[in-house]
Amino acid sequence: MSDIDEGFYSRQLYVLGHDAMHRMGTTDVLIAGMRGLGVEIAKNVILSGVKSVTVQDEGQAEWTDLSSQFFLKESDLGQNRATCSLQQLSDLNPRVRVSAHTGALDEELLLRFQVVVLTDSSLDEQKRFGELCHSRGIRFIVADTKGLCGQLFCDFGEEFEVLDKDGETPTSAMIQGITQDNPGVVLCMDDRRHSFSNGDKVSFSEVQGMTELNSMEPMEIEVRGPYSFSICDTSGFSKYERGGIVTEVKQPFKLHFKPMSEALLDNKLLTMNDFGKIVRHQTLHLAFQALHGFVKKEQRLPRLRSQPDAETLLGMVRELNAVAQLEELDEAAVRSLSFTARGDLAPINAFIGGLAAQEVIKACSRKFTPLRQWLYFDALECLPEKEDQLEEDDFSLKGTRHDGQIAVFGHAFQGKLERQKYFLVGAGAIGCELLKNFALIGLGAGEGGHITVTDMDFIEKSNLNRQFLFRSQDIGKPKSEAAASAVREMNPRMNITAHQNRLGPDSEGLYDYNFFMGLDGVAAALDNVEGRVYLDKRCVQHQKPMLEGGTLGSKGHTLVVVPHLTESYGQDTSTSNNAIPLCTLKNFPHRIEHTLQWARDHFEGQFKQIPESVNLFLSDEGFLERTLGHGDAEALEVLEGVWNNLECIKDGGQRPRSWEECVSWARRKWETLYNNDIRQLLHCFPPEQVTATGLPFWSGSKRCPHPLTFDPNNSTHMEYVMAAANLYGQIYGINGTRDFASIRKILEGVHVPSFTPKSSVKIHVTDKEMEEDKAKGTDEADQARLEELKGKLASPSLKGSAVQMYPIDFEKDDDTNFHMDYIVAASNLRAENYDIPAADRHQSKLIAGRIIPAIATTTAAVAGLMCLELYKLVQGHQKLSSYRTSYFMLSVQYFVWAQPRRPQSYELAGKEYTLWNDFLVDGRRGGQQEMTLGDLRQYVKENYGLTICTLFYGPAIVYNGQKERHKQRVSDVVKMVTKADIPPHKKMLDLEPSFAEDEDNEKAPTIRYLLV
Repeated sequence: MSDIDEGFYSRQLYVLGHDAMHRMGTTDVLIAGMRGLGVEIAKNVILSGVKSVTVQDEGQAEWTDLSSQFFLKESDLGQNRATCSLQQLSDLNPRVRVSAHTGALDEELLLRFQVVVLTDSSLDEQKRFGELCHSRGIRFIVADTKGLCGQLFCDFGEEFEVLDKDGETPTSAMIQGITQDNPGVVLCMDDRRHSFSNGDKVSFSEVQGMTELNSMEPMEIEVRGPYSFSICDTSGFSKYERGGIVTEVKQPFKLHFKPMSEALLDNKLLTMNDFGKIVRHQTLHLAFQALHGFVKKEQRLPRLRSQPDAETLLGMVRELNAVAQLEELDEAAVRSLSFTARGDLAPINAFIGGLAAQEVIKACSRKFTPLRQWLYFDALECLPEKEDQLEEDDFSLKGTRHDGQIAVFGHAFQGKLERQKYFLVGAGAIGCELLKNFALIGLGAGEGGHITVTDMDFIEKSNLNRQFLFRSQDIGKPKSEAAASAVREMNPRMNITAHQNRLGPDSEGLYDYNFFMGLDGVAAALDNVEGRVYLDKRCVQHQKPMLEGGTLGSKGHTLVVVPHLTESYGQDTSTSNNAIPLCTLKNFPHRIEHTLQWARDHFEGQFKQIPESVNLFLSDEGFLERTLGHGDAEALEVLEGVWNNLECIKDGGQRPRSWEECVSWARRKWETLYNNDIRQLLHCFPPEQVTATGLPFWSGSKRCPHPLTFDPNNSTHMEYVMAAANLYGQIYGINGTRDFASIRKILEGVHVPSFTPKSSVKIHVTDKEMEEDKAKGTDEADQARLEELKGKLASPSLKGSAVQMYPIDFEKDDDTNFHMDYIVAASNLRAENYDIPAADRHQSKLIAGRIIPAIATTTAAVAGLMCLELYKLVQGHQKLSSYRTSYFMLSVQYFVWAQPRRPQSYELAGKEYTLWNDFLVDGRRGGQQEMTLGDLRQYVKENYGLTICTLFYGPAIVYNGQKERHKQRVSDVVKMVTKADIPPHKKMLDLEPSFAEDEDNEKAPTIRYLLV
């Protein structure tokens, strides 16, 4: 892979990086077995961007394959699985050469590859080919699933070098002090804790005084506290003066693997991923070996729910344990494995397939820490909570596309799945994976069943790398429609409706009380916390379960919300603690994140907010009055911007009439930002300035800047002018050019006014100081200017002659629109002012575009886990211990499984309540006249023994003892206090009460007042 397609691999590049992707682009991968697990691994590996993938399978498609092999159709039955899957696998990523091999596995074939993955293979094959691969330096992976259990094994050879253990950005911190001692102690700035660990190696830069550290090789540290650590002997070094940055230096390391035949006997190589299931997973290590022995002897898997076969398998496990010497066996797990081994489940394959594909990426890229060497996973808690819920004749396989699932759960459960009505919010990466799983398991695919999916976004090129239902020909189409169409191809029986609505208050007319009450559950595949919080609130209102999952690079999490059993997703607990202080952005940046945010703020202000204000001024009569109501300081800033952009440059304003004037504006703007403003700052705070305590002003996080001098031969200087001029032209409808030569020609005639710093200018050092000055109000000169602007903008002739502007919405993924050109140049010039290391376009896009790094492997694993929880919801599991929340990091095979938390309870008038307890009141009492407020109070008193003393609808007070309201209908009182009509779609009013019996209680059940 000589050139990486950054448009396609955009989000994955932020997980793996260019170097790792280049290494992957030289790797040939063999994936053997094209049942559901094999095709899942192949899909993820092909999307990741290796050089080539060969899929091997000698077998023909069977009915049981269709329950999890998403690239097989009923018309493919009886044909070779690899051949039938080839075209669709190839279409996933044209940059990867994909081929099929329908012959047997042999030594000659395997030696053509650098990575070999076996699925659906015998233990003899695993040992034989594992030995070959180990001896020849071929990275070897085995993945297997049987029913609700999965297995993963890795052998990357005698010696395998890992270049980056976890893929995390190297930690860095700013230095406040360093002692001359043995060992020397480094004290970091206290604006945030350092994230170093014992044994990390670090390097130093920009240290003044103790300059010896700047040229030393990376050194090991020992953490002393959240803001300090010790290093080498510094007693003979120069005295520390100021400044300095310490940065983690990632160290490569080597790992040694055992071949499978040896690893089978080494229990220490079991990676425990669930500490609540240690005995079970140790047992499964033996049970999978026993299962291979059973198949070899009987030439078949154990029969469905056959007690004799289960006892035979258990006996074989006990024989193996005579050697393994496990203290305890989970015999129930062995029986469950035997009962369900013929099952082939899409969610299990999605999870194990995601993990296995991530190991392939590690093998190809040498990034992240590989699995060493065994991993087992089970979801046996998906089985019915009571054994008597299963009937033997419910498991006969009848030649249907869901046979692989019926083998585990039976026909009755399959029918229940098909009758479900689910609402999926989001058709992006997780949404696509969920829809694939929904199609395979048959969710909503029967009579009475239905799936509604909504997503307001349209498909872009960068989506194709992980939103695997989309192809290049779908670019520009609505995501929800393209996804729905793709899963109908997978399962023609799918009942699915696609919407393009944003979920929120504006769409409550469609997603109203009747809509939610008709659902069995909701799945959240959203990429923002606000959307999850809103959806969670609607689910609590309507007592519906919710499945939720998210990813961040190789990290993933899942959550299940079960009415009355678990807590809900809850409120948005994110805070603005990580927000950059305004004074840091305006005057004292010390990290590239600060200069990028500054550039983004300038983009939004100049090219979006000012044009929007101008257009509002021209179209909205109340704009001026509203703006003045925001305070004099804000009004002055907004109205100054409006006036300047209405007045032509020749008349003293900033409105250009030609491309040449756009270039002239950009050049003068450059001078203001990178020379004049810095000179003014240094005039107020000279380099030698000291604080009241005698310490240097420019120290710690305050980096002393220097002004830049414009140079038309400097590419960054010219890129700023080119991008700024083009964007400035766009907001006025003036076309520009990228031609540097013609721009340089225009610049020769641009007059740049001279600048002298002013002593009257005050620059705020802290946000507190800024707020205090803002509270004092504007001075006389500002007041006079505000009055002048009001007079000018009130002129009728101004609006008559003005032309509307064209605001620009920031779009990071279009490399032709000048947006990222501007951000990169503007940020790096400011970074140069402050001697901050510059960021390339790739890194700048990540930070300024607030991109969430993403990779297909994590997405597949998350969607698989979400659908395992879906099985439990559909069965109606009532035990909290049956459900799981999860958090994992595929980069280092770190997993945390936990039971969901119970909802917090509170006491009211001697009774226990949770957030799931509400008082549902039929306001129209089955078609009668609507209740009065007095009727409502009486109803609550009679049914719940509580006396309403106050009642709120949002912030509005509906009732606070006003007796005259007792005879008014509840809806009329709500309309009166809110001064607004109740929308026709609003079928339920949430009324927040307090009760006389416990008036001081901060919590009380919501009264859900129905208007149906």
